[in-house]
Amino acid sequence: MNGRTTEQDSHYRHLEKMTVLELLENINTEDKRVPEAVANSIPQIKALVEATADRMLAGGRLFYIGAGTSGRLGVVDASECPPTFGVPHELVVGIIAGGKDAMFNAVEFAEDSKDQAWKDLSAFGINEKDTVIGIAASGTTPYVIGGLKACRANNILTGSISCNAHSPVSEAADHAIEVVVGPEFVTGSTRMKSGTAQKLVLNMISTSLMIQLGRVEDNKMVNMQLTNDKLIDRGVKMLMEKISIASYEAAKDLLIKHGSVKKAMESIR
Repeated sequence: MNGRTTEQDSHYRHLEKMTVLELLENINTEDKRVPEAVANSIPQIKALVEATADRMLAGGRLFYIGAGTSGRLGVVDASECPPTFGVPHELVVGIIAGGKDAMFNAVEFAEDSKDQAWKDLSAFGINEKDTVIGIAASGTTPYVIGGLKACRANNILTGSISCNAHSPVSEAADHAIEVVVGPEFVTGSTRMKSGTAQKLVLNMISTSLMIQLGRVEDNKMVNMQLTNDKLIDRGVKMLMEKISIASYEAAKDLLIKHGSVKKAMESIR
């Protein structure tokens, strides 16, 4: 049996003989284990968020680095921060081994370079105010480990998200988050439970950071970008609730004029 939990044999055998209902129920049974594993890691997540928030409040940025599924999850989380919270695109940056092409197609051997992550980060002028979080389900990806080691050598705060205990990527990070979800339903398919765990942790990190940065008021996305009719409608209703505008059209005109709920509210105040 492989020592890495993510590579251990599935608890289920002969998947091809299962009915569709059995497949779905068994996958769901395994998925239910993920939030419990994430809950066990909250102290580690808390320490990383607090350290990162301090640097971002001082003008620093957040970078995610990863390969394959892990890299894609980092890019997705970073790309959702500007429309959701109205922050600049350069505040949270996702970097995937192999570049943009790797978002859609596997790039052979991209994850095996120990030096490329630092080169990719250097293109953004990374500095001591910034934070870099390496994402690697196995915890053994050379691209991520090499990047974190280079960051630490340059006094840059580092974190990691992996799904194996005591992994090399944890040793390379200042703040290691290990969410051990157990063997995958399909042996070694870390896009499943491991990927879900990483997505949950990334949601927690970026959302709590944005709240710390003042991008949320009460429980509302008052800085969201107005990129479609649904979001405009949501913004109008927020305004009507918060500053007691009776007319939908008047609230909409105010919102469109100022570009965000927060700026519209400030214009009234």
